[in-house]
Amino acid sequence: NGCGEEIDTGEAGDNGCGEEIDTGEEIIAVSSSSSAEKVFDSITSCLQDIIITEEFEHLETSFMEKHYLEFDDSDENKLSYTPIFNEYVNMLEKHLEQQLVAQIPDFNFNTFIELFMQNKEEGPLDIYTILLTFTQFTAFKEKILEYRAVSSLKRRRLKQGFPFFVSSWHIYSSGRAPWVYRCYAH
Repeated sequence: NGCGEEIDTGEAGDNGCGEEIDTGEEIIAVSSSSSAEKVFDSITSCLQDIIITEEFEHLETSFMEKHYLEFDDSDENKLSYTPIFNEYVNMLEKHLEQQLVAQIPDFNFNTFIELFMQNKEEGPLDIYTILLTFTQFTAFKEKILEYRAVSSLKRRRLKQGFPFFVSSWHIYSSGRAPWVYRCYAH
């Protein structure tokens, strides 16, 4: 199932024992975990569709632009970081949940995050890195510091008269941080 299709969670009438499929020659027992995997795959597919939208990118970029100067690259964390982190989590979690509930009426974001973190090896990297910034302050701080570094580079390049473009900075990865920016300087 892709995003936009109705997702059957398999919960109605599911007794936890799975179902049997008659192939004509033999009866195959299908565990209910395959149903759970389909739901998990459908939700991650929807999340991928959401995080690549201009609306999501605008929300995230606007937030970073508003707060990145508050953060510095030191081991000590300021008390002012906590409400900024909480605002980020609440804003993006609310947006993602609204979008997902439109597709999956009984969707619960907290339950999904727990499930995703248990199965993170099976989920897409871009979804994992976004969810990581919701659950771990250090990942969020790295992300905002990366944004600060790119913004600083952008300002320097523009002062020198060189154009500078950043595209979809939140979904690319490198060795240092999973959201390193893809930058183009011409």
